Amino acid sequence: MKFNELGLTGPILRAIDYEGYDTPTPIQVAVIPKFLNNHDIVGIAQTGTGKTAAFVLPILERLVKKDKKNESKCFPVLILVPTRELAMQIADKIRVYGKITRPKAVLVVGGVKPGPQIKALKDGADIVVATPGRLLDHVTSKVARLDVTKTVILDEADQMLDLGFMPSIKIIISKISKDKQAVLLSATMPKAVRSLAD
Repeated sequence: MKFNELGLTGPILRAIDYEGYDTPTPIQVAVIPKFLNNHDIVGIAQTGTGKTAAFVLPILERLVKKDKKNESKCFPVLILVPTRELAMQIADKIRVYGKITRPKAVLVVGGVKPGPQIKALKDGADIVVATPGRLLDHVTSKVARLDVTKTVILDEADQMLDLGFMPSIKIIISKISKDKQAVLLSATMPKAVRSLAD
């Protein structure tokens, strides 16, 4: 199977070619078509299986077709991750795969000054990659809005559970439109993660 058989088109396929990718991995074959068809997804995938591309590529494909300008403090896509390091890795992948389409992706993480994040969110964004605690701080202080977010991805959900982020995640999800697409990816599926998926 090739990437063009998964529903990806033009600029996204060119970006994949630039990276030298030829054949999608099993998690990409399973996730990309369902993602593009607006299905909710629960997936178990280990690190190194191409999981990030499985959700970043269809996000970028969808953004190519977007015709609406971003609203202030809003973003259609939210990617929640447990650590700043993982958030930075995903933001890097968005830059690599989005080199042709150039989406506006904002990194919202703790351990750095909030000022640049606040400034970046002011005009809205296409994608926010965030750790739950810092995002909740921005939402509480009305720097970020979640009411127009339509896609939420929880990556490494089991790690977020281990780090005690579940209360923050539940608050964040409660503020997102009920009419949303939810994608949950995890290396393991303990009871608490299964409960969150349900």
